[in-house]
Amino acid sequence: MPSAVATHSHRPTTKVAPKSFKSKKATKGALRDQAKGKVPNERRKTPHQQVMSKFDRRNQAKQRQLAKHREHQKETSVFSGRDGAPRIVAVVPLCTDIDVPAAISNLNGSLDIESEVSETSFRVSVDRFKQKLQYVPVNRDLTACIDAARVADYVVFVLSSEVEVDALGELIIRSIENQGMSTLFTVVQNLDKIQPAKARPDVVKSLASFMTHFHPGQEKIYSLDSRQECANLMRSLCTTTPKGINWRDQRSWMLVDEVQWPSTADESTVLTGVVRGKGLKADRLVHVGDWGTFQIEKITAAPLPTKSRKDGGMAVDATEGDNVLEVPDEDQDDLAELAPEEIVMDDVDAEADTKEPSSKKGVLLDDHHYFSEEEREEYTAPKKLPKGTSSYQAAWFLDDVSDSESELDDEEMEDAQDEDMPAAPEDGMEGLAQKEATEAAMSEYPQSEMFVEPNEDDDAAGLEAYRARKRDEIEDDKEFPDEIELHPNVLARERLAKYRGLKSLRTSPWNTEEDRPYQPEEWSRLLQISDYQSSRNRSIREALVGGVTPGTRVHVHLKGVPRDLEKSYTPSHPVTLFSLLRHENKKTSVNFDITHKEDYEKSIKAKEELIIQCGPRRFIVNPLFSLSGNTENDVHKYCRYLHPGQSAIATFMGPITWGSVPALFFKRTVPSGEDGETGVPLQLVATGTARAPSTSRVIAKRVILTGHPYHIHKKVVTIRYMFFNREDVEWFKALPLWTRRGRSGYIKETLGTHGYFKANFDGRINPQDAVGVSLYKRVWPRSAVPFTGPLLEEGATEVQNEVMDEDIQ
Repeated sequence: MPSAVATHSHRPTTKVAPKSFKSKKATKGALRDQAKGKVPNERRKTPHQQVMSKFDRRNQAKQRQLAKHREHQKETSVFSGRDGAPRIVAVVPLCTDIDVPAAISNLNGSLDIESEVSETSFRVSVDRFKQKLQYVPVNRDLTACIDAARVADYVVFVLSSEVEVDALGELIIRSIENQGMSTLFTVVQNLDKIQPAKARPDVVKSLASFMTHFHPGQEKIYSLDSRQECANLMRSLCTTTPKGINWRDQRSWMLVDEVQWPSTADESTVLTGVVRGKGLKADRLVHVGDWGTFQIEKITAAPLPTKSRKDGGMAVDATEGDNVLEVPDEDQDDLAELAPEEIVMDDVDAEADTKEPSSKKGVLLDDHHYFSEEEREEYTAPKKLPKGTSSYQAAWFLDDVSDSESELDDEEMEDAQDEDMPAAPEDGMEGLAQKEATEAAMSEYPQSEMFVEPNEDDDAAGLEAYRARKRDEIEDDKEFPDEIELHPNVLARERLAKYRGLKSLRTSPWNTEEDRPYQPEEWSRLLQISDYQSSRNRSIREALVGGVTPGTRVHVHLKGVPRDLEKSYTPSHPVTLFSLLRHENKKTSVNFDITHKEDYEKSIKAKEELIIQCGPRRFIVNPLFSLSGNTENDVHKYCRYLHPGQSAIATFMGPITWGSVPALFFKRTVPSGEDGETGVPLQLVATGTARAPSTSRVIAKRVILTGHPYHIHKKVVTIRYMFFNREDVEWFKALPLWTRRGRSGYIKETLGTHGYFKANFDGRINPQDAVGVSLYKRVWPRSAVPFTGPLLEEGATEVQNEVMDEDIQ
């Protein structure tokens, strides 16, 4: 075997690669290459920020920690101290066998707190954690549960280990969740009754799964039968910082502990409680539960009696006198909801009504009545001109074009703006198809077939058969939700007198002068807001400064409280007081984003009676539904129904609410077990959020008249069943026609006396196509009525009448 021989090879080159330059300071290019395209979260602006020393990083982290600690102390400062505000705990039962006083006794007994449990709200001092709790026990009443959770720092849901949560319990959960809720805890009662004992963890796991369906963060279920778990819950109640509710924290609010009714007519009603949220101002109006909105006469201090030792250990109650903290001044808000009537405005309206023009000869299209002039308007054919040609230069172009070039492409008329929803042919120009290319031959049709007027009996039979066939198609696919059918003996120009035509629903101008005779009487007296965002910020910032300091126990003296409220007052029902921001009592046309709840399977009809809760107030409303989005002309299509899974804008006349405040929409229903409906005569059908109000937002109700192509000759079509007399065709002659497949056209001439007419289209149409014309009228929102009383009453099975049919009156 040969010995191993060391191999030798030459290097391929004698060049030596120089060492890379080592820089102490990285260049911009090196930093960019090192980042490899990653973008830092915080953009560094200065060289000092780019290279930060270890000491600076520690100092910056310490500053953030101190700032967070100061913010936490500011949030909890209202609870600290001997005279601090109590933490409000609402105990809400969800099942029928829940004993709320026993649940509160279990919580207090875990810390050896001896206190009597009453049906009204009461305070408990927790010496171990140097805090005070104020329990608000409520029954299984929807109104009481909602009102208690609205002002609670902590909401405690009480479940049963034996009885399931029924329909009322689920309604309470969904209502409290959607109105805004602070920190939530869940407890279970009577868990020791479950036998055998090893089945109890499965029960707790099942209840936790049920709660996570509504609140994904609720994974812990406390047992009231365990002293240790009750003590842990009490620790959380005394040490956890409540999350709060955004819209509630922007205002001053108070849970009323005591109500002092006046003995004489000259005295005022006194509400006692602890101020929370922002500072309570005497100049602002306050809304008290379902009582209504009132003015404040004065605010006085109401400290709790404290005992001090003096002179040999004798106990003396140290209480202050009638210390007035704040009184209103000349800037106090009044209770007027509408602006005062102006005689000048009435004169202007009367003068505008007297300026009624002479008889119109045609329908209003955009902002002009066509065919209404004394002299016949001559039609000028458009010219094909180079781009950028002015009107003066256009006069220098001769009209010596051939007939084959008489059709002008209007592609420049298409709107280029982005829209949320694609435009349909019935919406106007945006939804139409592209025009077909001009034919090589002459576009004029030299001969037209003679029109033979049909027999009246044959025409009526054909109309009935056509509508019966079409009615089945609409019910199947709902292709034309706005379509109406006119009776042959009804004049369309009289039934549709309030309607007008629009070339484009999104861009055509809306002539508001035509709407003045039909607008509500109080429309001109509503609050007009030119800049909503600026006005909202000014009102919210105004509440940040001044007023009685939060955490102070006060007496609020109210003026003008009706005496009959004393008879309906129930001490066990929690009473809340909310201070309204400036102008929040004035009426305007308010808008809400509304979303249909998935649990409610039926459609909601527009103008149907609903109960809305927005913030601290409740109203009975008949809202209008319209499509959302921003349009160039601020015109939005009216929706007759809100179907399951859909969202829209609900509009009605009511007091303004600043900010994005959640809203709940309830509907009275008739419980019936046959259809599987719940036994609760009230359902939460939709939720929403307050949006910017506007009196200039036009809600346009659309009706569609459709006709059938009777005879087609290239682009000239004879249409029937749209109108039924010659005068209606002449009146609506200016309106543009459209088809389901996107063709557009116009009425050329009338044929006979039965409403037949000849129309020209921009392309060939299909014999199975339907020809339509869109008409619009402005619908006005209805006024809201304050809601009083409980949401759910015993035997409340009020049948909802079918408000507002789908007619076009």
